[in-house]
Amino acid sequence: MSRPARPALPLRDGVAASSLACPPGAWPLLLDFIAERLPLVAREDWARRMDRGDVVDAQGKPLAAATPYRGGQRIHYWRWLEAEPELPFEARVLHLDEHLLVADKPHFMPVTPKGRWVQQTLLTQLRRQTGLAELSPIHRLDRETAGLTLFSVRRQDRDAYQRLFRERSVLKVYEAIAGWRADLALPRLLSCRLEEHPEDFMQMRAVAGEPNALTRLALIERLPGGCARYELRPQTGAKHQLRAQMCLLGLPIDGDRIYPVLQPVETTPDFSRPLQLLAREIAFTDPLDGRPRHFRTGLRLAGHDAALCPA
Repeated sequence: MSRPARPALPLRDGVAASSLACPPGAWPLLLDFIAERLPLVAREDWARRMDRGDVVDAQGKPLAAATPYRGGQRIHYWRWLEAEPELPFEARVLHLDEHLLVADKPHFMPVTPKGRWVQQTLLTQLRRQTGLAELSPIHRLDRETAGLTLFSVRRQDRDAYQRLFRERSVLKVYEAIAGWRADLALPRLLSCRLEEHPEDFMQMRAVAGEPNALTRLALIERLPGGCARYELRPQTGAKHQLRAQMCLLGLPIDGDRIYPVLQPVETTPDFSRPLQLLAREIAFTDPLDGRPRHFRTGLRLAGHDAALCPA
């Protein structure tokens, strides 16, 4: 059975409404059900949100805290956090047409709302800037990585663009700053099989088996202090592929807090030491009209112990 169409609910400060299906059940109040299913927000907070109109039915009608529970319906609500870490960065739109938006994502900024991030995410910032409620990411970058990120403007175009990434029909070029090894012959193809680490769940590790991570690595330039600037062209899309493969070479990317040793999560990030990894270029044939597309970031890596600077 197909999911019912979502009502045309407005953005609230750049945040689109989320949906929640109500199964058959014996909850006395809708509030009881929501507090049980979404426990990261306290019941008292849900009551306040409902009474100010942050939870609505399929017609967009507000549902107060005293609303009796009724199974079989779908409700909608807007996510926001009482206290969210502040990021001193703004997303920058590089290209916008009727189908596609291309933006430069700053370091430290998540692409989509998750966990402790809602307002300080790339998607929310772009929806707030453009008013495009159906804006949706076509691919993802790690929170620590900066550079090009693509979004579909219309829901009906999303799968066509995402299919390009699934079928590896997109040229992706990254830059990274890491250590220098005089004995390392470049350019070269990095090839290995990466799987999630059984203990350090954030990390990937190399294991025996058919390679699922292929990256072409080349030297761009030597830098002072025993570092170098590299170009990386991933041919596959394994989790943490570039970070893990550089670490396997003994050249972890400068500023990496996951490789080679997983560091504790910082309550307040050190914005002076971003991960020196940048999504520099993306090129593909547009699936909607067949024209070539080529985008290049407006950012550059400034180097060791320096933040990302405008190009």
